[in-house]
Amino acid sequence: MSHEQINQHLSNWTDRESTAEAMIPLIGRLYRKNNVVTSVYGRAIINQSVIDIIRAHRFVRQVEDSELSVHDTLPILEAMDKLELGRAHVDIGKLAVKFKAEGGDLTEFLKKEIGPVVGKYAEEAAKDAKEETKDVVLYGFGRIGRLLARILVEKAGGGNNLRLRAIVVRQGGADNDLEKRASLLRRDSVHGPFDGTITVDAENSALIANGNFIKVIYSDGPDKVDYTEYGINNAIVVDNTGKWRDEAGLGLHLKSKGVSRVILTAPGKGDIKNIVYGINNDWITDEDKILSAASCTTNAITPVLKAINDEYGIEDGHVETVHSYTNDQNLIDNYHKGSRRGRSAPLNMVITETGAAKAVAKALPELKGKLSGNAIRVPTPNVSMAILNLNLKSDVDAEQVNEYLRDMALHSELQKQIDFVNSPEVVSTDFVGSRHAGIVDAQATIANGKRLILYVWYDNEFGYSAQVVRCVNQMAGVTYPIFPKRARD
Repeated sequence: MSHEQINQHLSNWTDRESTAEAMIPLIGRLYRKNNVVTSVYGRAIINQSVIDIIRAHRFVRQVEDSELSVHDTLPILEAMDKLELGRAHVDIGKLAVKFKAEGGDLTEFLKKEIGPVVGKYAEEAAKDAKEETKDVVLYGFGRIGRLLARILVEKAGGGNNLRLRAIVVRQGGADNDLEKRASLLRRDSVHGPFDGTITVDAENSALIANGNFIKVIYSDGPDKVDYTEYGINNAIVVDNTGKWRDEAGLGLHLKSKGVSRVILTAPGKGDIKNIVYGINNDWITDEDKILSAASCTTNAITPVLKAINDEYGIEDGHVETVHSYTNDQNLIDNYHKGSRRGRSAPLNMVITETGAAKAVAKALPELKGKLSGNAIRVPTPNVSMAILNLNLKSDVDAEQVNEYLRDMALHSELQKQIDFVNSPEVVSTDFVGSRHAGIVDAQATIANGKRLILYVWYDNEFGYSAQVVRCVNQMAGVTYPIFPKRARD
């Protein structure tokens, strides 16, 4: 290779860097002024670095026939910035690919593709000025609670959205309790550092995260807090303790002043609606005071199962979950009320039960009684896998199924829930931080006649937390139209 060719590689890279740098203020302005959330094939690009933006474009080669360049998407952002858009989720990657195929005038193309929100900025701004932010309280501050906090703080800059006002924890902590909780939010062994700054306000018992004042309330019970004392009203309480799972227990929250609704980050018992966003979130009504966001595994597998059932029909099947260990297990061998879970989590694979297969029917009734399930806890701290072993009503082949699921991941109403990867080299840590409910591994798909086996990765912490926030958004009435619409519609 000549010296000129070697230099050309570096020149191309620096050109992409400078182009990505030019995108950052446009992405930020669209988000903070217009409440427009931009992405590239499902990869969020808000508050991302230059390298992250380039990497998001690079991902497109896994799902399309060609690569996508930042030179293709920058003009999309520049044109959108001039259209005075209302709130929306816009995938500029998909728009860029479609525009390259169709050609023509870019502004007219955008008016056609995202027409319903073009020129709606003033209207949305006036509406937001009349409405108060939606108060959210996190009851519990464990693994899911802290990730919910990260997502809510991240989204607070986009206008009249959800606002994290308080977290509630048990009394009797250490003298430096606030500092310890701030540190756990600031540093995470799995998900890395918090993206921003966190300050401890000891005098007011609060954490200030990226400018968000978050009151830390100490309480011994969900019915013992007067949130109105802290200026919190009509709040949605997200109970991530898992201690109360039925209507009687979760209903205690509603006895506290300032609470209007409750959502549980675990499967609900009794008649509580178990919501898997993207599947049955249309079941949520204004009258529902208590809801469940089901489990991480139920969220991961239900969208894929729905997609397969809609297209091919499922006779029956078995779901085997290979699940990372959780805080419920022991670090070393010790007593545990559950079978096998007392054995050391970092040293053993542990067979245990899962209710996810049966729980699917609570969100997708047509699969009631058709699925069995079991789980194996393995010595990894995060990212799990569900193996779906299905008997179908029609014959399939792996290529056909993969192409269908790829289309569902890119263009369907389930694009926020189903992701798709087609690489022979991916492993579990590659999916840390994924905001999709589940990711289909195309290289692992097996099909033989009416038998289909799918491997679905999922970040059982972050992907699930993203699903919970989507539910909370709907409960609060904060909704975003998604563009572009399905290509075949």
